[in-house]
Amino acid sequence: MQQEKSQNKSAKTFSSEFDKLFQKLKDNEPFAFSRFSDGEVYILKGEKLVLAPDHYITGERSGGGVYTKEEHKSFDPEKDSFFQEKLIEALQHRQHNYFKGLTGVADEDIAGKDAFQFQLDLCGEGDEDHLTFSNLFINNNYPRFMQEMLPVICEKEIVVIANEAVNLDELPLKVIKRFNVGSNCIINDYHLVEEIKNWIASNHIDDTIFLFSASTLSNYIIHECFKEHSNNTYLDIGSCLNPWMGLEGWKHSRAYLQHWILKMPNKYGTQVDTWI
Repeated sequence: MQQEKSQNKSAKTFSSEFDKLFQKLKDNEPFAFSRFSDGEVYILKGEKLVLAPDHYITGERSGGGVYTKEEHKSFDPEKDSFFQEKLIEALQHRQHNYFKGLTGVADEDIAGKDAFQFQLDLCGEGDEDHLTFSNLFINNNYPRFMQEMLPVICEKEIVVIANEAVNLDELPLKVIKRFNVGSNCIINDYHLVEEIKNWIASNHIDDTIFLFSASTLSNYIIHECFKEHSNNTYLDIGSCLNPWMGLEGWKHSRAYLQHWILKMPNKYGTQVDTWI
């Protein structure tokens, strides 16, 4: 209870947290934003996670669904404990301008207050200024991401870490390099952590924005790269740009994109996350 009260002192709002990171972007101040969403919560807890072509398993829950190839993932706590440990390290890492987005409490169907408090407990006290919302660029903030933040991103040189099926032709990004990932990249493509770090060092990459759309692999890479190369900006944008990347899975599994792009009204489109 004492910890919960202390966390309350640093209550945050969905819009002001967006403003904070957006200002750093406009000021050319390098930072990292790593999203620990509902999928990451299951891995942090050491619970089974599966997104397959026709079904899902999330902890003790399971059911049917439509998950396209770029969304497939599988975490088995009995054999994949290494990746759980690395994700905990990424969540607990503390560094100036290293921001960790936690699952919000607004959506009780996915995670809710228990998952949020679980993440807060793992982070511990003293790092409140670097904790924020994992959904910061989506839901009610999504129009601002597209209309305000994306144009600023497009002014900079970009490195993209995303699925091999992604097509970047429709996006006005100044892409100087891309690193492709495949299915279940959270396990199969961990080697990219060292590859990207080495590429940054070998090519003296500076003042560059790294855009991540690579599930939990994004957390691993952002953590390790920002530790050693904090002169770049690392943004975990999740599925924000999927409609313009030639991907189809978002039409079935991303309600906020259904709301804004397909004009299918739902609560996620205007949802505002809250801080306990």
